[in-house]
Amino acid sequence: MMKKTTLSIWFIMAAFAAAAICSSCGKKEQRGELKRIWYNGSYNRDFKDLNDVHLAEAERIGIKPASNREEAEKVKKEMKEISTNEYYEVEELKHSIPYLIPSAAKLLEDIGRNFQDSLRNLNASIYKVKVTSVTRTIDDVKNLKKRNTNSSQNSAHRYGTTFDVSWVRYTKVDESDTLNIDNDRLKMVLAMVLRDLKREERCYVKHERKQGCFHITAREKK
Repeated sequence: MMKKTTLSIWFIMAAFAAAAICSSCGKKEQRGELKRIWYNGSYNRDFKDLNDVHLAEAERIGIKPASNREEAEKVKKEMKEISTNEYYEVEELKHSIPYLIPSAAKLLEDIGRNFQDSLRNLNASIYKVKVTSVTRTIDDVKNLKKRNTNSSQNSAHRYGTTFDVSWVRYTKVDESDTLNIDNDRLKMVLAMVLRDLKREERCYVKHERKQGCFHITAREKK
């Protein structure tokens, strides 16, 4: 009788333990209070690398510009295709192709990863950055110039080293997350990430006000 009672108690305790484990399985880890998001700098002063700086580095480390999309097919083998992933989203590209030289592709992924890591450290909800323009052929640059007089004919985008990341649009990773971070604060987080990478001499960055993007060119040590 004693053995049966002991076994019954053991089974009851095991059932309670299993229930406790199961009840915690579906719970998400509690997020702490959102920390203050603030960029203690100036976008225009901190990200003022002009086209000639971007262009010099692009010419040094990039591909030979392709004249048109047909010619671009031949130089793709020198580059890495980029596509929407867990760190960034590639928007529909009308005047560029989703290819970058390996160091630029790595830079882009690091920007997206560091951006999300920064958001986690701030106890914020997680977003992806959006890529709005990548590598352009010479024909792409000419066609874009007709539509946008501010675009440069002598564009660093022709070398596979340069891409644009929006500072006005982001993609929320988990739509069920009720915490929303406004675009102004997301821009601040992105700016902190880019400033760190600039200080590490991994990129040149221009804050494009009219286009609503950060114009970024990868750097490589000489």
